[in-house]
Amino acid sequence: MVEETKQEKKAPETPKTPVVVDEQLVETKHTITIGKREVKYTAAAGTLVLKEEDDEKGEHKPKASIFYTAYIADRPKGNKPRPLTFSFNGGPGSSSVWLHLGILGPRRVSMPSGASAPSPPFELLDNEYSVLDVTDLVFIDPVTTGFSRTVPGEEAKQFHGFQKDMELVAEFIRLFTTRHMRWTSPKFLIGESYGTTRAAALSGHLQDRHGMYLNGIMLISSILDFSTAIFNAGNELPYLLFLPTYAATAWYHRRLDEGLQKDLRKTLVEVEAFASNEYALALMKGDTLGSEERNKIAEKLSRYTGLSREYIERTNLRIDISRFTKELLRPQRKTVGRLDTRFISSDRDAAGEHYEFDPSYAAIQGPFTAALNQYVRQELNFKSDLPYEILSGRVHPWSFKEHENQYVNVAETMRKALNLNPALKVFVANGYYDLATPYYATAYTFNHLQLEEHLRPNISMEYYEAGHMMYIHRPSLVAQKRHLADFIKKSSRTSS
Repeated sequence: MVEETKQEKKAPETPKTPVVVDEQLVETKHTITIGKREVKYTAAAGTLVLKEEDDEKGEHKPKASIFYTAYIADRPKGNKPRPLTFSFNGGPGSSSVWLHLGILGPRRVSMPSGASAPSPPFELLDNEYSVLDVTDLVFIDPVTTGFSRTVPGEEAKQFHGFQKDMELVAEFIRLFTTRHMRWTSPKFLIGESYGTTRAAALSGHLQDRHGMYLNGIMLISSILDFSTAIFNAGNELPYLLFLPTYAATAWYHRRLDEGLQKDLRKTLVEVEAFASNEYALALMKGDTLGSEERNKIAEKLSRYTGLSREYIERTNLRIDISRFTKELLRPQRKTVGRLDTRFISSDRDAAGEHYEFDPSYAAIQGPFTAALNQYVRQELNFKSDLPYEILSGRVHPWSFKEHENQYVNVAETMRKALNLNPALKVFVANGYYDLATPYYATAYTFNHLQLEEHLRPNISMEYYEAGHMMYIHRPSLVAQKRHLADFIKKSSRTSS
């Protein structure tokens, strides 16, 4: 006899309520004088809700609410579309505040002319060096930076990584361009630090995924090939490529001999030649390097860095960035900055191997944070009780799973983008006193793109006697405005 099986009755499933997240937008009208030109513009501060398409269900699921600030200049009807520039910083974990209130936007933070921090309360000024006279601007804050957050039910960590971060920013650019009918505008990206990594990756992704071809990319303090900047055992490149910045730093703090102190650029040419020839060959020889040659290399490294020969001997001729920043001014119980080596500070432990904090970041953190929080609420009238995440550690650990067991290198992505779009131009800005993304490491990366000769003029570089955020140095700010404006105007014309 077969026994009857009893089955429990299940309650019917309750349909899931779709997540609805409202977008916010506040627009205000302003006027600024840039050079001798009066520019009237609309400032927009708000959020876009980005959705992800589900190929199986055909649904568009909300994923993140992205905060942005846009500046659109008034123009007569019928004129050609103005250039449109999308801007972001790096970190990873940084908001767009640095480029926004440092150089590009219509307002800027007041910074001292020398390598010192301003005293609170901090001041926000009209930015007579803004590029709003030549391009409309959109500043993007990636997830967990600024006011950007994931929607309820979504984990933020899915966007804390190379690929998803890049895809989300690309989707923002596509959606903004579509809604504002700017597909026929000359389009530019500008990124700083890790933002240059993102920008180079976007140059390929926007073409491949959305068919969006750019007019230009502006890379401020660039890092495209991470092998040039990570001091791992067996990777000799950083020791070679950081050396000219060590020399520039020693020059600034007057730690070099009289002959090298006369002319910074002449000194750097000499150091670059040594790094790419004698020093490179010496490191390649490893333990087979003879004692006489080793002594000669140690002597030259001492002369170019301001460090003692004995100390350099103890480092095996390999000077790590954290050791250099601590050792250069150790006799004065001072450390130099990483973002900008012109800045100095004191630690509790003058005998330590690593500094307690970066004095150059300490000098800018307070002014830019205070200025942004006041500006966005008072002048742009955007209201939010969320903390504006200036530079958030909440994005870590940052995922580079797509580059597992290799160094991140997006230079190849940019090379391919240049081949596909020969009209694409690239501008690169370098600070001599930048130890986060040293200028000689950037030059090495671009010298190894293996571009065809006819495309090499598409790349232009400028150098500034300042650090990572070179625009906090007034002479560099003035020069960089001119360089960026010229680049945008020329790239817009040649591609039209």
